[in-house]
Amino acid sequence: MPGATGHVVRRTSEVVELALTRTFDATAADVWASLTDPGRTAGWLGPWRGEPGVGRTVELRMSFEEGDAWSTVHIEACEPEKRLRVIVSDDPQEDDWVLEARLEEHAGQTELTFVHALADAAVAESSGPGWEYYLDMLVASRAGVPLPDWDDYYPAQVAHYAAEVARVSKG
Repeated sequence: MPGATGHVVRRTSEVVELALTRTFDATAADVWASLTDPGRTAGWLGPWRGEPGVGRTVELRMSFEEGDAWSTVHIEACEPEKRLRVIVSDDPQEDDWVLEARLEEHAGQTELTFVHALADAAVAESSGPGWEYYLDMLVASRAGVPLPDWDDYYPAQVAHYAAEVARVSKG
């Protein structure tokens, strides 16, 4: 069973973030391509279509979820090989997802910090295991090894994220 690695961070009284990191023995350019090239995202997250660019909208289909729905992804910021910030709209009845990927390269390694801004810290209890799964899918797809099994993440990692939520909720 994979261990949970993410943390919930309270930035202000109203801003809470779920943050997870992964480190790759690769350049930032190579990791960036894994995050932005539709041929590569298809192997771990899902395909996307459209014309990318800051202020533009593309569509993403998360292949490893139930159903085949396409989500709207508004590109809010894009600094190649450094930072990508998007807003994902899936269901008008639910909050949008504000997601950011930050890359830092040092001595031939690149650290990816993935951040999900949360309107409600409690959302981390369900989304934390989900992002752990997807980031481990990214790791596996880059390494050419079998993809992880969702059942190893949920509900096994919920307790970790519940403790993270409780920690930030206290103060």
